[in-house]
Amino acid sequence: MTEQYVLGLQEIDETQVAVVGGKGAQLGGLSRIDGIRVPGGFCVTTDAFRRVMAEVPSVDELLDRLSRSDPDDRETIRTLSARIRRSIEETAVPDGLAAAITGALAELGEDAACAVRSSATAEDLPTASFAGQQDTYLNVVGSEAILRHVSRCWASLFTERAVIYRQRNGVDHRTVHMAVVVQRMVLPDASGILFTADPVTGNRKVATVDAGFGLGEALVSGLVNPDVYKVRDDEIVARTIAAKQRAVQALPAGGTREVAVDSQRQEQPALTDAQVVRLVRLGRRIEAHFGSPQDIEWCLADDGFQIVQSRPITTLFPVPESGDRENHVYVSVGHGQMMTDPMKPLGHSMWRLTAMVPMHEAGGRLFVDVTRRLAAPTSRAGLLDVLGKGDPLIRDALETVLDRDGFVPSLPDTGPGGPPAGGPPAPLETDPAVVTRLIERSETSVAALERDIRTKTGPALFDFLMEAFEEHKRVLSDPLSIQAIMAGMEATWWLNDKLLEWLGEKNAADTLTLSAPGNVTSEMGLALLDVADVIRPYPELVTFLQGVEDDGFLDELTKLPGGTEARDAIQAYLDRYGMRCVGEIDITRPRWGERPTTLVPVILDNVRNFEPGAAELRFEQGRRKAQEKEQDVLSRLRALPDGDLKADEAKRMIDRVRTFIGYREYPKYGIISRYFVYKRALLAEAERLVRAGVLPEAEDVFYLTFQEFHDAVRSNRVDERLVRQRKEAFRSYHALTPPRVLTSEGDALTGAYRREDVPAGALVGVPVSAGTVEGRARVVLDMADADLEAGDILVTAFTDPSWSPLFVGIAGLVTEVGGVMTHGAVIAREYGLPAVVGVEQATRLIRDGQRIRVHGTDGYVEILP
Repeated sequence: MTEQYVLGLQEIDETQVAVVGGKGAQLGGLSRIDGIRVPGGFCVTTDAFRRVMAEVPSVDELLDRLSRSDPDDRETIRTLSARIRRSIEETAVPDGLAAAITGALAELGEDAACAVRSSATAEDLPTASFAGQQDTYLNVVGSEAILRHVSRCWASLFTERAVIYRQRNGVDHRTVHMAVVVQRMVLPDASGILFTADPVTGNRKVATVDAGFGLGEALVSGLVNPDVYKVRDDEIVARTIAAKQRAVQALPAGGTREVAVDSQRQEQPALTDAQVVRLVRLGRRIEAHFGSPQDIEWCLADDGFQIVQSRPITTLFPVPESGDRENHVYVSVGHGQMMTDPMKPLGHSMWRLTAMVPMHEAGGRLFVDVTRRLAAPTSRAGLLDVLGKGDPLIRDALETVLDRDGFVPSLPDTGPGGPPAGGPPAPLETDPAVVTRLIERSETSVAALERDIRTKTGPALFDFLMEAFEEHKRVLSDPLSIQAIMAGMEATWWLNDKLLEWLGEKNAADTLTLSAPGNVTSEMGLALLDVADVIRPYPELVTFLQGVEDDGFLDELTKLPGGTEARDAIQAYLDRYGMRCVGEIDITRPRWGERPTTLVPVILDNVRNFEPGAAELRFEQGRRKAQEKEQDVLSRLRALPDGDLKADEAKRMIDRVRTFIGYREYPKYGIISRYFVYKRALLAEAERLVRAGVLPEAEDVFYLTFQEFHDAVRSNRVDERLVRQRKEAFRSYHALTPPRVLTSEGDALTGAYRREDVPAGALVGVPVSAGTVEGRARVVLDMADADLEAGDILVTAFTDPSWSPLFVGIAGLVTEVGGVMTHGAVIAREYGLPAVVGVEQATRLIRDGQRIRVHGTDGYVEILP
């Protein structure tokens, strides 16, 4: 195939990223849109870049060294990247290539002033914006100068920040190539940026225009504050006119200069209102062409707009597909499930198939549409109350949406209300046998699932699973189970409300629930202390575990003194809890049973930080504290007017909370137990596809939905391109922060606490476990990286049940996500850990190693000097 060094913009479209880079492809696409003017020009292709790189001396050796360097070793990267840039710039442009470029220049006009702009193949993509990583040169005049600046653009692929960005994002330097865009220079009266969606709120119906005088470099470099307009439905809804004291202008002989703006013009708008609206209409046309919100650079010359760049806005959280044009309000599932990471397609499709309410996917996260429940007064009040108890920030975000006139339709309450047919359920007695019966039902159901799935393969497995999902939902919606969960929660709320009213004591139930019986999640943390007890007496075992990297280590243990007992203890733990893992609602996440090395650091921390018998001692201490608290509360109540009545009521509720609060954790354990059974059967099916040559590796099925996996098994075919696209999309979702509440217009809302009863500078959250503690903050984003000492305070994004083994060794807890009844809060109370959850950006605002004070009773965190 003949190498093509130059292509005119009119010959290019947005599919040709590999040939002309992201910017060039977007400009080619732009030039094809009816009514959009793009300055004339051409692209120097990636063929030209490869031709030049082949001439650069010792570049292969330098690239090898660069690839091996640590992204944090700035000095090495600075030195190597500078050498590569210098080598490229000093390499003469080969004659044939130089002739192709000067020939294209002649068509623009021999002495035309041009903009020379880098266009890398990993730039301006839908899933990753590499904006600003490479160089642009404005007002370059003459073929010799343009050739020199083309070389500089090639070299700018290896600026220090571009190299570090690629290394941190796992992009191989050799896979990225540089094209160069050369365009006729526009000498504008005004220029700026147009975002076709509000980049702050995410609203897709509000466009934002930034405008200033002269060239756009003045805005991009921060030299001046722009005029800012917000436009919705062809109407300017907000404007800020800035004092624009400086501008950047082109010089006749080439280059640019900074100039002062005449004092009488400084506070004049750079655009008229009519021009702003016209520009936004052009932006909507561009957005429709590319199919996503755009970040557009524009110039105004002679009252005509020219577009010099357009790229996707990659920071917006995607909006769920609704299939209609109605307004919708979505609440995050992940914030309630304490797992806000993105889920792979098999993970979110299976959670949807086994969930009790319809869910919608966006950005790898799940959301529930609550629009209809917000529309009617009674259901709205109930929803706000339930969600507000779980997470006050969700309630605040929903109230913000409700305050917008007409966004949520107003509907009458449906039906007369009243008890459902057959009357209300019988009141639940405070009887531990209820919990025992529920657990037995769940265990019987899981055992039947394990027995019946063994013989199922191929399409029959998927038919069986669809039936199993119905049983899954039946267990989940068991009225007795829901009554037991609510009994524990309602008793907790009653105790907190009444003891605050009668005794002036906040969160009294926190102490009364210490070491409540039957909590499978808190038992899981204590059971790992017992495992440490088996290992602690054998130094060789401890040394061996410190070096473990391979998940097959269990069999190696038996070669060491005490190893058989250690292996048996760990295996027994995995038999009981091996289905758990971080992010366990995503079936694709590796379980402890699949990756037991995950538990090794926690076991070693327990060996180091605890004495033998710590599990039993911890549980007994908690139980005794709860008993003492109960006696204290009841005696103080009896001293009040009507004290015996109040004490009797409180005693009934204390018994009730201790009977049922532990069961709060069991249904999730049952769900995840079932998930592990499903997963093993599905992975066996994936291995069959690998053996049949349908898939390169079994875990590729994680990027298919359940239905697509079923189709693949029936047809023995998988769309490899789809799998690649899904992997790329999943990687990109990690950069997105999921909102608590999302609207169909794209507004991403996190809510606010609006409290004035906390010290200045404190980080506000939800008080979920009483007490105050000071200590060293350990900011841990991955449980496997935890290295905790006694007295440390764990600071993390979220804690689902799998984090509970860490709780036994810490003094306090701070999380970004959570509410009073989420798993981390329940376990923190059981262990008596002061805890504050729902602290926005806690892992960024608190530095690892800082001393902090956690106010678990009042719900805030102080960062200490």
